[in-house]
Amino acid sequence: MALTVKVMMEAANATVPRITPAQAREMIAKGNTLVVDVRDAPEVEKSGKVAGALHVSRGMLEFRADPESPYHDKNFAKDKTVILYCASGGRSALSGKVLKEMGYDQVYNLGAFKDWAEGGGAVDKPIEPGM
Repeated sequence: MALTVKVMMEAANATVPRITPAQAREMIAKGNTLVVDVRDAPEVEKSGKVAGALHVSRGMLEFRADPESPYHDKNFAKDKTVILYCASGGRSALSGKVLKEMGYDQVYNLGAFKDWAEGGGAVDKPIEPGM
């Protein structure tokens, strides 16, 4: 049977715990936490990102997270807590499932960026054009 987005999302949501902005702030405060924005670049440029978050578009996540990849980003380490978010929580759930399959144990889905921002979470604002 072919996979559907619905089936993939159910599996991802069953694997990756969803956390609130308050829970994310607590985890970040403890340290050794990587916050990853998996939205596309135009989305980040328009709205900004969680303060201190690493932007890795969904399509590049596996390449950045794999230490054997020539595109590996040293911010990714399997001993860190990883918090993912996107625009609504779908891409971050799927991303979290992939990271778990890659051996990352402490992976959480923050869900939607707007929930973080509207909840008073710190945001790195986009740079104004021409600045």
